[in-house]
Amino acid sequence: MIVITAPTGQIGHQTLARLLDSGQPIRVIARDPARLPPQVRERVEIVQGSHGHSDVVAEAFAGADSVLWLVPPNPQADNIEDYYLDLTRPACDAIKSQGVKRVIGVSSLGRAYGKPAGLLSPAFAMDELFESTGVNYRSLAMPFFMENLLGQVEVIKGQGMFFLANSADRPLATVATRDIAAAAADLLLDDSWSGQGSVPVIGPDALSPTGMAEVLTEVLERPVRFQQVSSEAHKTTMLQYGMTDGYAQGLVDMATAQNAGIYDAEQRTLQTAGPTSFRQWCQDVLKPALTA
Repeated sequence: MIVITAPTGQIGHQTLARLLDSGQPIRVIARDPARLPPQVRERVEIVQGSHGHSDVVAEAFAGADSVLWLVPPNPQADNIEDYYLDLTRPACDAIKSQGVKRVIGVSSLGRAYGKPAGLLSPAFAMDELFESTGVNYRSLAMPFFMENLLGQVEVIKGQGMFFLANSADRPLATVATRDIAAAAADLLLDDSWSGQGSVPVIGPDALSPTGMAEVLTEVLERPVRFQQVSSEAHKTTMLQYGMTDGYAQGLVDMATAQNAGIYDAEQRTLQTAGPTSFRQWCQDVLKPALTA
């Protein structure tokens, strides 16, 4: 039995789609099962509720061989690390009580950075919590999500610009969520691995925001420029969107860590990379979103 949490999110729904024809029994935890497509609801077992609740995860993990654990973003969280760990602790209890064999956690690249890293630090704390249970564990370690740019579709379309707090000329390792889903599905279907470790999932190119703008200009066949915003302006904008002060500061501190090279050391050690380049992602995902 394979269990998927957050099955309607960016990574969860793509992972689930890859597993449906695997022949393996699949169980999902869904707060609102109606958000799952009808053809999916017919083919999976559904446990309704939040995967942060003890009774829900205990029911969902009963008889489970492998679990994909995703912590959904919560811009209303006052303390991001508390949010991550409070959501994950019931899962750790259920892993032990229900005898789950393997867990795959969606985390971040840069765990060796050793300094505060905003929204990334709680993911590292989550890894440590899972590892403390002794379960066979793989941390999917990702850098900057290409899908982060989807939140600026209207700005790109209307102004020919996008904005980040990242340094204009500092290369960023990037990844497409479809490659994360592929890595997660492969691990969920593989019953041969054991122990604990990290699985970096990184796209084949590292681009600065200025380099991203150049690719966007070529793919979209119209000028696109990048403008860096200050940490203060970035936080103010996030607060205006209704985020808590803690979450907005977490975004600022994450960009600061990215500017300081949090991904660099691990990226240099990689021998392989995910298949989706930033250019391919722009053609397949961002360009259609701009014309939708």
